[in-house]
Amino acid sequence: MSFLVWKSFHWWHWAALLLAFGYGYIMLRYWWHWRKLKTWERPKSFFAHTTVSVIIPARNEAANIIPCVQSIIRQHYPQALLEIIVVDDFSTDGTARQVERIKNPNVFLCSLADFPPANGDTAFKKRAIEIGIARATGELIITTDADCIANEYWIPTIVSLYEQEKAVCIAAPVLFYDGTNTIERFQALDFVGMMAITGAGISGRFQTMANGANLAYQRKAFYEVGGFGGIDKVASGDDILLAQKFAKQYPGRVKFAKSKEAVVYTAAKPNWNEFLAQRIRWGSKSTSYREWQVPLMLLTVFLFCMVLLFGFVAIFSNPIWRSVWYVMLFTKVFADYILLFSACRFFGKISWLRHYWTSLFIHTIYIAVVGIESNISKKYQWKGRTVK
Repeated sequence: MSFLVWKSFHWWHWAALLLAFGYGYIMLRYWWHWRKLKTWERPKSFFAHTTVSVIIPARNEAANIIPCVQSIIRQHYPQALLEIIVVDDFSTDGTARQVERIKNPNVFLCSLADFPPANGDTAFKKRAIEIGIARATGELIITTDADCIANEYWIPTIVSLYEQEKAVCIAAPVLFYDGTNTIERFQALDFVGMMAITGAGISGRFQTMANGANLAYQRKAFYEVGGFGGIDKVASGDDILLAQKFAKQYPGRVKFAKSKEAVVYTAAKPNWNEFLAQRIRWGSKSTSYREWQVPLMLLTVFLFCMVLLFGFVAIFSNPIWRSVWYVMLFTKVFADYILLFSACRFFGKISWLRHYWTSLFIHTIYIAVVGIESNISKKYQWKGRTVK
């Protein structure tokens, strides 16, 4: 590039290149720490000693709750050490009746209706988990969602990590089933990348993320960090915000279970409206994160995608900008691919990369749209309720 071309650079060109550098650095850092994170192997001679309470908040999940609970009953784990607590969250579809059909002495049903929240309280899921924990007798709490199916060695794998690594909190993988259409395939590929990001951040101790569909923590530690106190005004956040409280009070004792046996599976959102509503809900809690690295990362990714998306119109009229835009595009293509390739290879989902180019395009648009919408409107629809 000649000296005259360099002189033609304006501040926005440099800003765009800085964003490209920042985005590339973030994604390569995730890739590096994901590769360094040790795969957890459940010891062959493992013999469990930990009592476990699995808590499942459920609202209008009549179609899913029985397969979910049955997948937990079938765990290769001593039944004397296991209890399953389903907390019905004002369901109107007979979810509670479905749970009552499960004739197993380790399955218990609680109703949120028996513990009405305070006026104005919209954190129903957190309240349901609190009630479940109050009812629980297990040393280790594991939360999952009512539409999830667990691997048969899910609990033994998590407990072996808990016992041997002296963990206080364990985030574990959540994957979608193979998609049958564009939106489902995108979510599957996007989410496997999010699992790598979650594991990398915890392993590198620079970012704590988690998913409430597969999260474990000491019951004693839950009360020691004040439970959901301080984060109870946000409807969601029963996972990331809580995990960040654990990471702050117990440095180095939050772990990620990098294991295919620790995976729970769920279905992707079936349409664009439900998908966007879910991601807007997730994005709405970004201002509540207690670790500054998380909002900084989110802001960098958002700005990068915004410039990449809306800057496309300028490449036809401005040759300088065209060069800058190509650098940004190459950065995203390369950095995203190596992270997704590493994650897909680990989880045995290499075939999902066939949809990489479509997903790359969708990802850029949705990051921009959700980033704007989740910070403009703090109210959203969740499980038939308007919450914030």
